[in-house]
Amino acid sequence: MKVLVVGGGGREHALCWALSGSALLTKLWCAPGNAGIAEVAECVPIGAEDVPALVDFARAQGVELVVAGPEAPLTLGLADACAAAGLRCFGPSAAAARLEGSKSFTKAVADAAGVPTAAWARFEDPAAARRHLRERGAPIVVKADGLAAGKGVVVAETLAEAEAAIAEIMESRVHGAAGASVVIEECLRGEEVSFFALCDGETALPLGAAQDHKRVGEGDTGPNTGGMGAYSPPPAFTPALQAQVMAEIVRPTLAEMARRGTPFRGVLFAGLMLTGQGPKLIEFNVRFGDPECQALMLRLRSDLLAALLAACDGELGDFDLRWDERPSLVVVMAARGYPGAYAKGTEIRGLERAAAVPGVQVFQAGTARRADGAVVATGGRVLGIAARGETLPAARQAAYAAVDAIDWPEGFCRRDIAHRALPGGGR
Repeated sequence: MKVLVVGGGGREHALCWALSGSALLTKLWCAPGNAGIAEVAECVPIGAEDVPALVDFARAQGVELVVAGPEAPLTLGLADACAAAGLRCFGPSAAAARLEGSKSFTKAVADAAGVPTAAWARFEDPAAARRHLRERGAPIVVKADGLAAGKGVVVAETLAEAEAAIAEIMESRVHGAAGASVVIEECLRGEEVSFFALCDGETALPLGAAQDHKRVGEGDTGPNTGGMGAYSPPPAFTPALQAQVMAEIVRPTLAEMARRGTPFRGVLFAGLMLTGQGPKLIEFNVRFGDPECQALMLRLRSDLLAALLAACDGELGDFDLRWDERPSLVVVMAARGYPGAYAKGTEIRGLERAAAVPGVQVFQAGTARRADGAVVATGGRVLGIAARGETLPAARQAAYAAVDAIDWPEGFCRRDIAHRALPGGGR
């Protein structure tokens, strides 16, 4: 089977790595890919958001499955364009992708489906938003309503922080059009967990859970990022909690989306807060998480390609997934300055040494290969150093041993990934 993966980050490297081991695969492309992906797939210089060019390429090459990695091409209608061209696409339609493209849409769906979530309100007028803040008080959460690459969320501990977030998002438009409106939410407290389900429009199959680390600094300090590391499975997310989430959040959402005439097919990523009142929905995403995908792919024992095909063909009711019970962990190495301004083009050495550490798989995100063969950093989050171990401390030790084998002075990472799951923060 010929497959095209769309995207060029660590998530897409993990997907390509997993797909490359499928007995069903005959040819694998990735657009646009990166230096690491080029080791397992043929990279194609087409941007992930260039939907017409992606569809033209897929038709010309006889691609039998298009796999969307990031959310942007889905919200732009990649699955719809593929369907119109007679191509199979793993990922939701643009209408269903609104679950990520609009936070207020997700909240409305959750309310209609009876899904437990934080109290919320949407505003297009900054003055009205500020009045609401003063009525509600802090702590409170301010979110850009549209897509903001995981950075349009401010958990404000004070009213001053919340009002500053309104100014940045709605008036300064630091996230562009995503900040035309905001969603202001009740601040939930508890353990945050990322849960994934494979969906075919009617049936949902659990894909497992991970815990991400969004803050840039150790001890969960500093600004939010796209993710500085993750581990799977989180001990706090028990089998009983998974069953509860499927029954109270995932399946009701699937039913509501089908009722609206926009059935959801693809990966449904539920950002959850495990509160004292039970699990509550923070937000939905419509694709694999990054870096959670790297941790999950290390634990998946089933054929990923067969699973994606079953989701596309409405056959998940007869499908099952096998998982490695051993935990996995991924440490993100980012360019110094991220999530602010950072230098590009710095050389990364020692990747082979890192990959030689037992249990380790190095996933590349923002990388390119120079004409002389050197790998250089081209993005903010650049590497995902993933490891699997008999225990979580063993996986963590292997991942950081691989980090220490890499020679990249211009890079940095958090040294406390999985601290919530380990005694004393893992130190």
